[in-house]
Amino acid sequence: MIDGLPELEDLGPVSGKSVLVRADFNVPLSGGRITDDLRIKAALPTLRWLVDNGAKVTACSHLGRPKGPDDASASMAPVKARLAELAPEVELLENLRYDKGEEGNDPAFVARLIEGHDLFVNDAFGASHRAHASIVGPPEHLPSAAGRLLAREAEVLLGLRRNPRRPFVAIMGGSKVSDKLGVIEALLEIVDAIVVGGGMAFTFLAAQGHRTGSSLLEADMVETCQRLLAGPKTIHLPEDITALGPGGKLFDPAAGGEVRQIGVNVPDGWMGVDIGPGTAAVFTDVILDAGTVLWNGPMGVFEDPRFEAGTRAIAGAMAETRAFTVVGGGDSAAAAKEFGVDTDMDHVSTGGGASLELIEQGDLPGLAALRESAARRG
Repeated sequence: MIDGLPELEDLGPVSGKSVLVRADFNVPLSGGRITDDLRIKAALPTLRWLVDNGAKVTACSHLGRPKGPDDASASMAPVKARLAELAPEVELLENLRYDKGEEGNDPAFVARLIEGHDLFVNDAFGASHRAHASIVGPPEHLPSAAGRLLAREAEVLLGLRRNPRRPFVAIMGGSKVSDKLGVIEALLEIVDAIVVGGGMAFTFLAAQGHRTGSSLLEADMVETCQRLLAGPKTIHLPEDITALGPGGKLFDPAAGGEVRQIGVNVPDGWMGVDIGPGTAAVFTDVILDAGTVLWNGPMGVFEDPRFEAGTRAIAGAMAETRAFTVVGGGDSAAAAKEFGVDTDMDHVSTGGGASLELIEQGDLPGLAALRESAARRG
C-alpha cells in the first residue's frame, strides 16, 4: 500500500466481479470532438488490469459543468466513442453531473450508482479533492481501491512533501497570489527555494517597492508577500520583464502596442506579461542545479506567441535538468505539451487543483475515503 491506500491487488480475485471505476474523463472538447484524449489513455492501465483479470468493468466520470440533464454539450458520447476504440470491453455511464446528487453527495444517488456492483476503484485523481458522491460515496459501501493513476499521483506528490531529492525548487506562476497562497506557504516549509513568475510576480515586486504599471496586482496581498519575502527561504523574483505598451492587446498583435524588455519597474500604461530573457536565464540555472523541481503555473501569457519565451525557457530547463521533475497539471501541463517536453518530465499530474491541494494539505477526500474503506474491511 502507498500511504495506506488500498491498491488493485488488495481487492482480491476480481474475476466475475462487477467493478465500478470512477475515472476522470473530463476531456477538452471542440465542436463535439475530443481535442486531447490524454485523460482517457491515462486510465487504461487500470481498466486493462481489471479486464485482463476477468472483471466486468463500468466506468463513470463527469464532463464539464452541465446546466442540466438535457445539456447535450456535456454528453459523454464523444468519450464513449473514444473509449470504445481504446477499451471496448468497458462500459461508460452518462455524465455524473447530469444528476444534482453527484456534487451534493446525495446518499440516494450513491445507492443508484453502486447498484449491481461488487467492487469500486477510484482512478480519478483530478476529482479526488472534491467530496462528491462518486468519489467518497462508494467506498462507504463497497470494497474499494486506488487505480494505477491515483496511486502513482499519491506516491509522487506525497513523496515531494516527505522526502524530496534536494535542493527542492518549486516554480510558481499563474495570475494571483491569493489563489495559491496556501500551497506557497506549505511549500515554504519543505522546499529550499521558490521561483515566482507569471502575473503573481507583480504583487511580490510591489512588495519590494517596485512599480507595476498596468500589470496584474493584488493590492490586498502586498503585505502578505512582504511577510513571505522576509522568511528564511529564498524566493526568486523576476529581474527583467517583457511588457506590452499602451494601446496593445493580448492575442491581437494588429492592435499595436510596443513589446519591450524592461527592468522590474513597469511604467504607467504598460503591462508586464512575461519574464524577460535575463530572468529566464537565472531561473534556468536554478532549475539545472536542483535535485527536485515542481512546476505549477506559466511564466507569462504563453498562449500569445509574443509572450511565450519565458514559459518556453522554463519548459526547456525542466527537460534538460537531471532533477526529478514534476509538472503540477493545469496550465503547466498544457505548456509542457505545447513546447514538446511533456514526455521528458518524470511526472505530469492529471489534476492541477488536486495536486496543489494534496501538496498543501497532505490528503484529499478521495484518498481518505479509500483508506477508511480499507480500515473497515480490517
